[in-house]
Amino acid sequence: METESARAIAIAVRDLRRAIGWTQADLASRAGVSQSLVSAVERRRLGELSFGTASRLLEAMGGRLTVGVNRPFIAERGRQRDAAHARCSASVARRLVAAGWSIASEVEVGGDRSRGWIDLLAYHRSGIVLVIEIKTEIHDLGALERTLGWYEREAWAAARRQGWRPRIVVGGVILLATDVNDAVLRENAATFRLGFPVRFRELGAVVSEGRLERRGRFVAMVDPESRRAAWIRPTALDGRSGPAPYRDYASYLAARQGRRTTGSGRSGLGRACRRA
Repeated sequence: METESARAIAIAVRDLRRAIGWTQADLASRAGVSQSLVSAVERRRLGELSFGTASRLLEAMGGRLTVGVNRPFIAERGRQRDAAHARCSASVARRLVAAGWSIASEVEVGGDRSRGWIDLLAYHRSGIVLVIEIKTEIHDLGALERTLGWYEREAWAAARRQGWRPRIVVGGVILLATDVNDAVLRENAATFRLGFPVRFRELGAVVSEGRLERRGRFVAMVDPESRRAAWIRPTALDGRSGPAPYRDYASYLAARQGRRTTGSGRSGLGRACRRA
């Protein structure tokens, strides 16, 4: 048992014994141990105090030894098993590489008390670093903003570990192109306009030219099944009048599965899902 733990147990045994008015001999008799062992525990003279011995002493006095674990904060690690998320991330990474960016995916950041993984960290020779969160759905906008803020702060050191020379760090989110995500954007339009002022056209200029027109987080959409050259898609906040390619997350998965099964075009499958 660690020294700090043994110290805490020694104090607990001594204080509890005194509180109920027992001598060391009384405690030893009721716990089935020797009085010298009780004395050694209370004076922290035992090199290796086992949990069994500590429990026996405390339980003899009506106490109970418990062990707790303070878990660190783990940011959305489970999403890596999400096939749609992986598909979106791979599509965005491939497009960025084709545009001349260096890419690192699932970049681990944090320390003992918190740990997270940046979906995509992208670096342009101009010194711009993009911190990209890929989202198939938005469940908690506040959590998204907090996570992005953390990742943006960590991105400087993370970029240097990649051998890059960051000059500007810009964070943002790229969403799976669904009607449901558009609805979330509309419902939180004021928050997104204030907190994510960079839109798809400006993001396109950053990606294609390494040119940053204004500071601020970005929000845009992607259809990972599309082969269009203009892959950064507008959201409902950009004034797009037509529907998204997919109704929701499930529609995308159905369309994706249908394409893999039949080999037919995605657009027809997407329309079929929308009619369902």
